[in-house]
Amino acid sequence: MEINGLIIESVVVGSVGTNCYIVHKKDSEHCFVVDPGDSGDKIANYIRDQKMILDHILLTHGHFDHIIGVPEVKRAFHLPVYASETEDAMLADTSLNLSCHLPGKQTSFHADVLVRDGDELELLGYKWKVIATPGHTAGSVSYYIPEEEVLLSGDTLFYESYGRTDLATGSSSDIADSLLNKLFVLPEDTMVYPGHGDPTTIGYEKEHNPIPYYR
Repeated sequence: MEINGLIIESVVVGSVGTNCYIVHKKDSEHCFVVDPGDSGDKIANYIRDQKMILDHILLTHGHFDHIIGVPEVKRAFHLPVYASETEDAMLADTSLNLSCHLPGKQTSFHADVLVRDGDELELLGYKWKVIATPGHTAGSVSYYIPEEEVLLSGDTLFYESYGRTDLATGSSSDIADSLLNKLFVLPEDTMVYPGHGDPTTIGYEKEHNPIPYYR
């Protein structure tokens, strides 16, 4: 999808259909990846085939289906990985990130750049605001461009749904707070690109998402 020259491409990877986003500008070869999923080779080959220059990996949280591909992509392009400072322990612990259950795919690493709520990242000529959105995991974050009203929500907000909270470090009260008090206060036209499923908007979710009933 293109928004004023900003292109957000979704590559669906893995057994649970994780959205890996490749973000770039129409007039530039440079890009970054959000949540490479468990198919690092697929993402790396796609970027090479498109003749793009990959500069960064951004992670919304540390579950296996979003991170297993990180080491392979990082080796291929020698680039930094960004994640919440609260989530770094999960990235390094295979029992917390759940990759321990996947023979041959156990994944453990630390992020190169640790971000926190309110940080601004200068990427592709835009200021991406880091919004801490705990609930699905304690260190879940979303990335937001105010000037374009674009949100990458990870597994915090889905189309007519939201992330599960029954896994390690999850919290139903935290995810309700993240949605109601951090994301649903964004402009209603904000385009939301979730970690699974179809895009949506903040306005639509304020009307149709079941989370208000858990207030």
